[in-house]
Amino acid sequence: MKLPELKIGKLVVKVPIIQGGMAIRLSTARLAAAVANEGGIGLIAASGMAFDELRDEIRLAKKLAPNGVIGINIMVAAREFKGIVTTAIEEGIDLVVAGAGFSRDMFAWGKESGTPIVPIVSSAKLAKISQTLGASAVVVEGAEAGGHLGTNRSSRIIVPEVRAAVDIPVIGAGGILHGEDIAEMLRLGANGVQMGSRFAASVESNGSEELKKVYLRANAPEDYILVHSPVGLPGQAIRTPFSERILLGTAPKPVTCDHCLKKCSHKYCIIRALTRAQQGDVETGLVFAGRRMQEIHDILSVKDIFAYLKREMDAIPD
Repeated sequence: MKLPELKIGKLVVKVPIIQGGMAIRLSTARLAAAVANEGGIGLIAASGMAFDELRDEIRLAKKLAPNGVIGINIMVAAREFKGIVTTAIEEGIDLVVAGAGFSRDMFAWGKESGTPIVPIVSSAKLAKISQTLGASAVVVEGAEAGGHLGTNRSSRIIVPEVRAAVDIPVIGAGGILHGEDIAEMLRLGANGVQMGSRFAASVESNGSEELKKVYLRANAPEDYILVHSPVGLPGQAIRTPFSERILLGTAPKPVTCDHCLKKCSHKYCIIRALTRAQQGDVETGLVFAGRRMQEIHDILSVKDIFAYLKREMDAIPD
C-alpha cells in the first residue's frame, strides 16, 4: 500500500505520520526533528515548558530539520496555554496540536497568524464544532492512547464517525504501532495517523534509560492501568509503585504548587510525577503509555522506525 501525502492547511508532508507530543519533555527538539527529517510531522511537547525553553526547543528543531514540519503539542488545561501558543506562533511554528481540554480562542490566534490549529477530539460532535471554528485538521484519539483520555471508545469506532461529519483532514490516534494499523486507519477514512508510544520508545526520545526499560518490561495487559489525573481526566499509565499509590489514594499531595494548571485537584502533582519518570526515577514517577506499548520490545532509532513502517506498508496490497 502506498503511503499518501498528508496535507494540513498549506503544509504538505510525504509521510502521513504525526509523532505524538509527549510531556513532560519526552518529545523535545531532537525527536521532533528526527521525525520531520523522515518526512513526517514532529511535535515538541510544550506543556510544562517555560516560554524561553520553548523558544530554544523550536529553534533547535528547526536547525536540525530545516526542511521539515515542526509543531507543538500543548494541553488546553495548562494555565499558560495562551502564552505557550502565542510564543510558538511568534517563533514560526508550523502547526499547533492541542488536547486535554478545548479552547475556542485558539482558532482566532491561528487565523491571525496563518498557523494551522489542530485540536485533539474524541467525538464527531467536537470534530464538527472544531471545523466550524476554523480547525485545519483534527486528531481523533481513542481509548487505546496513552496519557490523558477523553473517551473509553476505540479510535477505530470514532474515526469513521468523524470522517462522515467533517471535510477537514482526520488524523487517527491511539494504538498505532505497525504498518497494518496505519493501513487500517486509512481504510477507515483517516488521512494520516498520530503515533506516541512507538516514538516514546525510540533512541531520540528524551526519556531516561530507566524510563525506556520500564516501557520494555511492561509486556502484559495487567501492566497497564487507568489513573485519575489532577487535570480532571483519566490517564493511561504503566503500573508502577507511584501509579498504584494513585489508585489507592495514598499518593503524596504537593508540598508546594507551581500553579501550572487552570484547574487542579491537588491530589498529587502530575507535572512533577511525570518529570521524575522522564529523569529516571520510575519508583516515584508516573509513566504514561498506550496499552499497545506491550508489543514494543526494542528501542529503535526514528530512521529505523520509519524504515520498518514503510516495509510493512509496502507488503500490504492496495
